[in-house]
Amino acid sequence: MGARTRGLANNVLSSGKLDATDAISGTIAAGNIANASLTSATTYGSITGGVPAVASDPPSPAEGDIWYNTTTGALRFRAQAGAWSSGGSLNSIKGNHAGVGTQTAALAFGGTTPGTTAQTETYDGTSWTEVNDLNTARYALMGAGTQTAGLAFGGRTAPDAYLGGVTESWNGTSWTEVNNLNSGRASGVGAGTQTSALSIGGDDSGDVLVLTESWNGTSWTEVGDQNSRHGNAGSAGVDNTSALVFGGNNPPGASPPHNALTESWNGTSWTEINDMNTARANLAGVGTQTAALGFGGQDSPTFTGATENWDGTSWTELADLSTARAYLQGAGTTTSALGFGGQNPSVYLSTTEEWTVAESNFTVG
Repeated sequence: MGARTRGLANNVLSSGKLDATDAISGTIAAGNIANASLTSATTYGSITGGVPAVASDPPSPAEGDIWYNTTTGALRFRAQAGAWSSGGSLNSIKGNHAGVGTQTAALAFGGTTPGTTAQTETYDGTSWTEVNDLNTARYALMGAGTQTAGLAFGGRTAPDAYLGGVTESWNGTSWTEVNNLNSGRASGVGAGTQTSALSIGGDDSGDVLVLTESWNGTSWTEVGDQNSRHGNAGSAGVDNTSALVFGGNNPPGASPPHNALTESWNGTSWTEINDMNTARANLAGVGTQTAALGFGGQDSPTFTGATENWDGTSWTELADLSTARAYLQGAGTTTSALGFGGQNPSVYLSTTEEWTVAESNFTVG
């Protein structure tokens, strides 16, 4: 005689509930239970990947959270949004200058007005103040450091007059000449601090260079070359062991004239990584090797205000500058930045724009 089984129907009482006096073992398949019969259930399992439905927006959602507001009938999510707004104007119009620092403590030096200048200005988050000049007036120079500890190197005094790599150090009050670059150049970019910096790319007598030099606070040393030429590019980086270079001019006569190439520096060598969305030169860059912002520039002959964010893997287009411009400079981070000066296209600018990122709730659709 086989095993005796008891049918489930025999355990259902007239009230519709299960008879608890008989032991029932095993699992009832979900497909065998009608949703309408679960009138007495007190707990429910989670639905993997589901969007929670709530009567009102959560009080403190984290970035990336998503929910359905049953009161408004809207699908909502939490994300960061950035925008440019007007800041205090420079005291003098200028382009092709250098800039370092933060959104509330920036330094602008050198450039063209359109004549070559040695002027230096500091920004306190509201207004610019003129301070002591560079020892050598120049434009198309490179910079690194902070508002109180800066470094200026390279540049030109006239279209065909290169400076031989003249380097100056800023102590918050005045500039002092220190050791020169090994290779004089202009239109390159800098990254890092006053005591740990990089000089990246540039040009010498019209030829776009791949040279990189590292500064240790005392002298420059030639290190690994870039994979591609970058003149008038954008850059970001915290010291001479970690940097990013993006965009820039291709060699003379190349088509297209500008590129979207991005390279990452590990202290020894450059590695080519994902391109920017918009090829351009004469742009500004701020941030670090893994979190950078590139904005403005020129994709011949168009001047742009395009802003892109680098998250360590790829570039994402964000809100444009209010005024399209090239030959500008920047300071700050991906969430709190400054863009100042530049040209549009031949008009020199003194205007400053401030980039701010804030977390907000957004509705889908």
